[in-house]
Amino acid sequence: MSTADNEPVEDPVNFVRMIFPLMSVILTGFLIIGIALPVLPHFVQDQLGFDTFTVGLVTGTQFAASLLSRFYAGAYADTRGGRQAIWLGLASVAVGGLFYVCAFASIANPKIAISLLLVGRAIIGGAESFIITGGMALGLSSSGPKDTGRVIAWVGTAMFAAFALGAPIGTFIFERAGFFWIAIATVMMPFASMIVVSRFPNRVDGSRNKGSMTKMLSLIWLPGLGAAFNGVGFSALISFAVLLFSARDWGMAWLPVTAFAVALIAARLTLGQLVDQIGGIKVGALFTVVCAAGQLLLWMAGAPWLAAIGAAMTGAGWAMVYPAFGAEAVRRAGQHNKGLAMAAYSAFPDLAIGVASPALGLLATGGEVGTVFLWSGIFVLIAVPLALVGRRAD
Repeated sequence: MSTADNEPVEDPVNFVRMIFPLMSVILTGFLIIGIALPVLPHFVQDQLGFDTFTVGLVTGTQFAASLLSRFYAGAYADTRGGRQAIWLGLASVAVGGLFYVCAFASIANPKIAISLLLVGRAIIGGAESFIITGGMALGLSSSGPKDTGRVIAWVGTAMFAAFALGAPIGTFIFERAGFFWIAIATVMMPFASMIVVSRFPNRVDGSRNKGSMTKMLSLIWLPGLGAAFNGVGFSALISFAVLLFSARDWGMAWLPVTAFAVALIAARLTLGQLVDQIGGIKVGALFTVVCAAGQLLLWMAGAPWLAAIGAAMTGAGWAMVYPAFGAEAVRRAGQHNKGLAMAAYSAFPDLAIGVASPALGLLATGGEVGTVFLWSGIFVLIAVPLALVGRRAD
């Protein structure tokens, strides 16, 4: 590989030329993963005949595998390069798809089918870690430290866009062709992205100063907790906003989720540079307040349009908080540990999001869904003093 290939991108035009192909690969990778999400409950419950607990088990297996593999994926991206990590993740998705195919072929024996499906979900959960962590590592090594926040924001946007597109596409395929073609698509689609990825330069930092998992957690726990408390707001929105609209007889159950997604994408594409211009701690603290205000507005809203504004504020806040604290985590860990830093950092909000939904449900009193957003707003605000502590520590 030439020296020029290893030089980070500084020019804004070249940054866009670098990041768009990477975003397209991340989008395609998560689109493949996302098409199965809305149809798996139907396949497990309606065609295999299992209960809602098993549906939750199948869904949760991917989350657990993704979380457990995150640190290894980060270390792999640092030592072998982001390109190799993405390639391995895409190959693993295809392998997971083969287990989907075998599960469908075993539909006459539900116990075998569900076992194969769980293995496939676990493999794809691990693949998810390698794709997103490899994408972050490759983007960060290609752009250099001055664009850390923008890389995290733009690559993350591709992932969210993929999940947003995956649900309707997966539903369309399932309703017209069944789960078999979801499985076939999961096997075949990664190969096109693997060809594209093989053309990317594989940038590996030659430093031998690679961090251990324990050392990394000791470096990034403050920004990690900042993202985790904000993740409670994200979890509340995706889990309870639709129920809020239903409970208050507003209709338009799609509105809060759409408002959240539109605001998130708009904020990341237009404001992503703020993190690199004024610093991750300042941006993280500022947009934590925006996110918390959005949650409290959802709690107090007496009309759907006010609730939609609250959802949009939550989206804009989360859009900037995640890359802001993420950039701070990378800064503390050092560029040579960027993959492991992002892996350790992202584990904090991932775990918080997984725990928050059932916990917030228990905190709702008297059956009033809106109470969830009061509690989540309070939890989100805890990230502000954490950010201030982090700033003083510097």
